[in-house]
Amino acid sequence: MERRKFLGMAGVAGAGLALTTNPLATLANNITEVNGKIKKFGIQLYTLRDDMPKDPAGVLQQVAAAGYKQVESFEAGGMGMFWNMGNTGFKKFIGDLGMTMPSVHCDIYTDFEKKVEQCAAIGVQYIIYAWEGPDKKLDDYKRFCDDFNKKGEFAKQHGMRFAFHNHDYSFKLMDGQYPQDVLMMGTDPSLVYYEMDMYWVVTAGHSPIEWVKKYPGRFKLSHVKDRAKNTTENSDSCTLGTGSIDYAAILGEAKKFGMDYFHVEQEKYEGTTPLQCIKDNAAYMKKLRF
Repeated sequence: MERRKFLGMAGVAGAGLALTTNPLATLANNITEVNGKIKKFGIQLYTLRDDMPKDPAGVLQQVAAAGYKQVESFEAGGMGMFWNMGNTGFKKFIGDLGMTMPSVHCDIYTDFEKKVEQCAAIGVQYIIYAWEGPDKKLDDYKRFCDDFNKKGEFAKQHGMRFAFHNHDYSFKLMDGQYPQDVLMMGTDPSLVYYEMDMYWVVTAGHSPIEWVKKYPGRFKLSHVKDRAKNTTENSDSCTLGTGSIDYAAILGEAKKFGMDYFHVEQEKYEGTTPLQCIKDNAAYMKKLRF
């Protein structure tokens, strides 16, 4: 199921938590070791959207066992941002597994202030909005900028950062402009950050490297998701290393221009299962050098 359809059906928002008491102080320490190796990589739990509701604790144990050190959650159905564990309970549970949660995807138009306060209380670093949807006008994006700035200010007051996660539609020309440029230029760099879903940038026909260079320091997080070879479909992700996106070439440049977090995501599972995919994707990330 495509992400946009799932979001619409579930009223999806998302949540994530970090375990540090001063989450913005040591971002650079989370990134890489020498020789171009990712030191800590995470997973967007949307990858496991069918498994998580059945057994959140058991699935998270498998995530940790695969080697992920960070998770980025989402809010689905009636289980809330913290999968019926409560914010402090969830923080403790993933902490006992050796994981942190630096970021959260959530519906910013429902109880935004409450969500910020809940997440800030347990050290979340970024609260992220992931879906405005296509078929908008440039004036809509200008309006989004004003709203994002306000929400970024509220998040900042609580020691957090606000960010927006892209899909392909913001990288498609509209009246001679890219909506993503409108967002980047219309938001305050000290209040609004961005999570680059590299799959969707490539799907729209762009280079992730060109965009991180164009806006250094703005794309602080990412989704590392591969695209099936020779596909003509928009939504056709696959296991890392089996598709067409050269992450060995991309991630080093992304880090150089300010990207701090790399979260694996997969939405389709041809010939395999989500739980097997997280193991295969983790193995790819462990071996990756750039």
